[in-house]
Amino acid sequence: MFITSPGRLRQRGIIGMNKRNVIYIGQNNKRRFYPRVDDKLQTKILAQQAGIAVPRLIGVARYQNHTRQLADFLAEEQAFVIKPSKGSGGKGILVITGRDGQEYLKPSGSRVNNQALRRHASNILSGLFSLGGKPDVAMIEELVNFSDVFDGFSFEGVPDIRIIVYKGYPVMAMTRLSTSDSDGKANLHQGAVGVGIDIGSGKALNAVQFGRPLEIHPDTGRNLKELEVPDWPVFLELASRSYEITELGYLGADIVLDKEKGPLILELNARPGLAIQVANNYGLESRVRRVEEEISRGRRDPAERVAFSMRHFAA
Repeated sequence: MFITSPGRLRQRGIIGMNKRNVIYIGQNNKRRFYPRVDDKLQTKILAQQAGIAVPRLIGVARYQNHTRQLADFLAEEQAFVIKPSKGSGGKGILVITGRDGQEYLKPSGSRVNNQALRRHASNILSGLFSLGGKPDVAMIEELVNFSDVFDGFSFEGVPDIRIIVYKGYPVMAMTRLSTSDSDGKANLHQGAVGVGIDIGSGKALNAVQFGRPLEIHPDTGRNLKELEVPDWPVFLELASRSYEITELGYLGADIVLDKEKGPLILELNARPGLAIQVANNYGLESRVRRVEEEISRGRRDPAERVAFSMRHFAA
């Protein structure tokens, strides 16, 4: 039976927005550490210094005169992503999948010339896409060569894996699958499908769209119960290690699977949402309490924390 009533929610340990904001975020995430995740460039630098796998940084445009140099700078690059360092909600991300002469190709097949590329980077620097409209920098990253393991599970978009980490322990996970309703974006509020992932195995648990359960992807017809994330312990360890570089007690790690390089951290979030509980048909509260009990017994390294989570939070 799927979660439907307030009593059922409490029984399953579901936490709400107030508790998340006041307790989980307010008491565990010090504001001075927020820039470590709100600034994607700083996140990437910290991750690289710690040896954590992330997409390669090609370059950074910091000043308007840098935008005039983009054509020469990118002359040898066939595929890349330009995005704001302090953006949110996927705004301002320009994906280039190939070239045709002097023009760049977007995933849709539409073309972008050098003038449009420069204008986009200039808009990023001016703060058009950043939090609070503050001046920003434009990051240029290699394009992730996404694995075909998830073919048929997503519609015109690539799924990512969101893992909630509490004080270094992975406590809950899901994948977000794009649909025609979400316009190919992995955004649950716009109609993407959320699939809970078993911490113990990396296998699919439950799937929801617009808060309602479903078993078959609405566009592809793929049985969502068949989804299984390969290299699952590697995903969990990447997420766990994010705790050391951010020092945030309540953290969301978004990870993608590259065909050659394996799991890569795409983004970290200091304010991860709560829809992951619905996708898992289970609440965060009991798992957080179990982690607190384990923490009281002593410090653990990331591998030990992952082993604990896989053992105690398996479905």
